[in-house]
Amino acid sequence: MPLPLFAAATLAIWVYLLFFRGGFWREFARRRQPLPPSTGSPRIVAIVPARNEAAVVARSVASLRAQRAPGYFHIVLVDDHSTDDTASVAAAAAPPDLLTVVPATPLPAGWKGKLWAVAEGVRHAARLRPDYLLLTDADIVHAPDTAAQLTARAGAERCDLVSYMATLACHTPAERALVPAFVFFFFLLYPPAWIRDPRRSSAGAAGGCMLIRPEMLERIGGIAAIRGALIDDCALALAVKRAGGRVWLALDENTRSIRRYGTFGEIGSMISRSAFTQLHHSAGLLMATLAGLFLTYLAPPWLTVCAPQPAAGMAALAWLLMSVCYLPALRYYRVSWFAAPLLPLVALFYAGATLHSAISYWRGTGGQWKGRAQDV
Repeated sequence: MPLPLFAAATLAIWVYLLFFRGGFWREFARRRQPLPPSTGSPRIVAIVPARNEAAVVARSVASLRAQRAPGYFHIVLVDDHSTDDTASVAAAAAPPDLLTVVPATPLPAGWKGKLWAVAEGVRHAARLRPDYLLLTDADIVHAPDTAAQLTARAGAERCDLVSYMATLACHTPAERALVPAFVFFFFLLYPPAWIRDPRRSSAGAAGGCMLIRPEMLERIGGIAAIRGALIDDCALALAVKRAGGRVWLALDENTRSIRRYGTFGEIGSMISRSAFTQLHHSAGLLMATLAGLFLTYLAPPWLTVCAPQPAAGMAALAWLLMSVCYLPALRYYRVSWFAAPLLPLVALFYAGATLHSAISYWRGTGGQWKGRAQDV
């Protein structure tokens, strides 16, 4: 391909992403406006699957304990065969009239560990006759109005699944270099504006904080319908939308993940855990993705430096549009704007993690998480 045509292609990609991809990059600048509490007194049951989370679970349960829910609120924590003190630490964080700790039964064939724990929680919650189920993780800290706002949003938007994308920890050098891009890439793949649009098929959610109506969960076949999914949140959202339900997703600065990724290796492992699953374990899609990452992120700086005019000028403009698109994510995470032109280096890191994900899958060690190979 001639260099000017190559440069024109990468420029066209960034024009499309900036202006025609649902304004995904603007999500970082939006701030949710508080809604008036929902009418009535909805019954809400929070379900928390937890495996070896003794270091963080107390803060998560304490934030659920502090919920100013408009009606009945209860927490069901499912201890997913932890080898640490997760169950006892959680039990000490809330009184028994508010928290029930349930030990998970043995993991059946064909189920992912987390989803089996969630299913166990759903079965226990059914006895409490909830109007809503709040599916959350043991490393998520919620604002006191989270449950109230989620139910109000579900009512106002007539949604069956409402989800907050938690603000991830962004303190260490590795986190500051890579975390803003993680959410940026997620929103690029799953533009929230398209997810919220019932006319579009795009569906996505953030597993750390999802509120779902039990009748919708039953309509799609329960958690069993996605029992083998590694990217379970997006699988759940897709099932809901395919069943005619409405899905709503937004970034929330008051819903926070307290899981820390101190090193580049830890973040690389987190990305690798599900990257090849996203590509449906296809070698062809893997090669196409790597080629796409090169054309979209690496070609602009390379052509800017190495190509003659007019290719260099078009590539420089593409690089500028890329930086403009990424800047709101950096501002949201309070990272200097100087990092915006460095997104190609971050994309190179993500490409390496994606390749590692494929190799791990082929070796039979894919999706490693807390002692389980989940993607094999």
